[in-house]
Amino acid sequence: MPEAKTRERLERLSAICLALPQALREDKDSHSSFTVSKKVFAYYLNNHHGDGIVSVCCKVLPGDNERLIAANPRKFYMPDYIGPRGWVGLRLDRPTVDWAEVRELVQGSYAQTAPKRLLKLLEEG
Repeated sequence: MPEAKTRERLERLSAICLALPQALREDKDSHSSFTVSKKVFAYYLNNHHGDGIVSVCCKVLPGDNERLIAANPRKFYMPDYIGPRGWVGLRLDRPTVDWAEVRELVQGSYAQTAPKRLLKLLEEG
């Protein structure tokens, strides 16, 4: 994927993640992590360990990663290391990206990670 397109997708993802209460972004080489209360709720990965994939990885409910991958293996995948621990990767390097779906996945991961007081802010807000 061209560098400008990759940067644009990271910025769109960042806007979604950083709109959540007290979310922070930390950049490291070719990936970024999005945290709340020092816990990661989403990763942006760009060619992680040479896999050629640009994606967002989020925590999902038990079994949802396998269900999503089985339903659409071109869009979803099992990320190395974190996938077996309840995470799923959503590819951002496809010709079209459903940003509402990205938002839903990110918000679900945030809801599993953030402290209750911040979830209350989100519900009120």
